[in-house]
Amino acid sequence: MSQSTQNRKLIGLLLLGAVGMFGFGFALVPLYDVLCDALGINGKTNETAVTYKPMEVDTSRLVSVEFVAMVPGKMPWEFGPEVKRMQVHPGELIRTKFLATNNTGATMVGQAIPSVSPGTGAAYFNKTECFCFNQQTLMAHASAELPLIFYVDPDLPEEINTLTLSYTLFDITVQMDSTGGSEQVKQDNQKTTKHSDFTARYSLGGGNAEQGVAR
Repeated sequence: MSQSTQNRKLIGLLLLGAVGMFGFGFALVPLYDVLCDALGINGKTNETAVTYKPMEVDTSRLVSVEFVAMVPGKMPWEFGPEVKRMQVHPGELIRTKFLATNNTGATMVGQAIPSVSPGTGAAYFNKTECFCFNQQTLMAHASAELPLIFYVDPDLPEEINTLTLSYTLFDITVQMDSTGGSEQVKQDNQKTTKHSDFTARYSLGGGNAEQGVAR
């Protein structure tokens, strides 16, 4: 067998391997979704607001709804639910809120990503208003109440008695900056820096100034 023939076969095998690896990687996404559904994790909720239409509330049934907040180690915010657990009737419109505090000296932008478990119950958890639909901008050391309005669909399977709504809060300040969407963040941080510089200068020579005010 000539050298050129061997080279062509080798190239063909390499191309075939590359195509196979690409196909395998592409298949990982739906495979991952299937596994999540089977294991009841990573339940995706609605990404836009659902309109609540008056419906019959099933007062004969109570469903426990748990709220969980997770903040990655590098995210310097305090973030958590006002109420960690409540019992609701399917079809009942419920209002609650989460609380967030930016513990840094700079304006930051956060994005909350929700999930519901078990995953089979995610389609029955409907949000009519949620802070997760938008980025949350907090100035230095500021706090905010983040509203959540939802209802559990009356068609929730009988075997599901508890739904857990989890939010993971991510710092997207850098991403917003790279896309040009954080002009307000830049302005707020510039104001914070100027205020800090003024406070520092005032404090350095401010002993007499404070005494003058006291007199």
